[in-house]
Amino acid sequence: MEGYDLIMRKQIVAGNWKMNNDLSQTQSLIEALQSQEITSKAEVMVAPTFTNLLQACEALKSSPIEVIAQNMHFAENGAYTGEISADMLKSVGVKTVILGHSERRAYFNETDESLAKKVDAALANDMRVIFCFGEELADRKSGNEESVVENQIKNALFHLEAQAFNNIVLAYEPVWAIGTGETASPEQAQDMHAFIRQTLADAYGNEVANNTSILYGGSCKPNNAQEIFSKPDVDGGLIGGASLKAEDFFAIVNAF
Repeated sequence: MEGYDLIMRKQIVAGNWKMNNDLSQTQSLIEALQSQEITSKAEVMVAPTFTNLLQACEALKSSPIEVIAQNMHFAENGAYTGEISADMLKSVGVKTVILGHSERRAYFNETDESLAKKVDAALANDMRVIFCFGEELADRKSGNEESVVENQIKNALFHLEAQAFNNIVLAYEPVWAIGTGETASPEQAQDMHAFIRQTLADAYGNEVANNTSILYGGSCKPNNAQEIFSKPDVDGGLIGGASLKAEDFFAIVNAF
């Protein structure tokens, strides 16, 4: 999207800790994070596991680092054993949630339809959503990557009013480039991010597209973050393994 003003969009780096770190390890990582200096203007977020959210929120309450959740259920309460609601997250201080992560889709059968309900529930509870999507290796090799991404976005988000995107961050995950031996180039990341932004513009207009941050979630590391983040439509990263080491994570944060 040539001509878009990057200043209008927030730069964001979010660390997804996935199913890693017990309470003691979480405390140690938070202490390591607090010893690092943020030299960029990016918003910084970390997503511990559910059992450590309260501890993390309390430890980082005076820090610029925001604690976010990895998932939530669409129901407010009820007979959903093992699930967590938006209100439960808010009660411990969490205001942002990751939804639609590729691992949730692959291992827990999350669908566009169920994710649309989760997005609705999060927004109804005044939470911000980091919405994930992306194509698999077979999609990329068959040349269907754009249609797959477009459908995932449209099916889960395009029932929303334009103002809802004030509380939505998009996160593109090229599943084919995560743990497969394949590598997504910064140019491939930019091409898809530009396509995503154009898809938003076609549906909601340039203002929404211009103001929606799109993060890259494909094995971003300290040695490639600066080149990836330099692309005009890449507004930050959703970081997995590299977020488990404070120095690596902040090298990515400060790559802007």
